[in-house]
Amino acid sequence: MSETPSRPTPTTPARTGPRISEDWAATLTGLLLLGLCLLGVIPEGLIP
Repeated sequence: MSETPSRPTPTTPARTGPRISEDWAATLTGLLLLGLCLLGVIPEGLIP
């Protein structure tokens, strides 16, 4: 039997810091826009 060299498993670099999913990013963006509209920073007709 011939021994085939085993391939090292590819490793992904460890992520540091907080990770945020796409859903949470969209939620936070919506809340930020709502807050800016309520404060009057964004005019009423700018966001449909």
